[in-house]
Amino acid sequence: MNLRARGFTLVELLVVLAIIATLMTLVAPRYTGSVDKAKEAVLHEDLATLRQAIDKHFADTGKYPASLNDLLAKRYIRRLPVDPVTDSAMTWILVPPDDPQMGAVFDVKSGAPGRSRDGSAYRDW
Repeated sequence: MNLRARGFTLVELLVVLAIIATLMTLVAPRYTGSVDKAKEAVLHEDLATLRQAIDKHFADTGKYPASLNDLLAKRYIRRLPVDPVTDSAMTWILVPPDDPQMGAVFDVKSGAPGRSRDGSAYRDW
């Protein structure tokens, strides 16, 4: 009677692990690139949403909001968006209008350090 143990040899396991490692080296760079692309798309959308809310506030009141919290209090936005690059809602850079009597928030920019995939600084968006 032949009671030979069934299973994989060490060489077979090493070949499979080598194939998996090769596939991972091909997939990992694409994954990180797609995550960065998604964060930048969300940042563009959040900036557009905040700017629309600021414009609507100005159209309704004739003044710019005193802070982003005014947009929340007056229900122009439901929540303050989180900057996807910094993972914080407190890093937005507020740009005041030329005339300080018109309010305090004319525009909003990202406070994220560094540059985007196209080479432009996040602060310039």
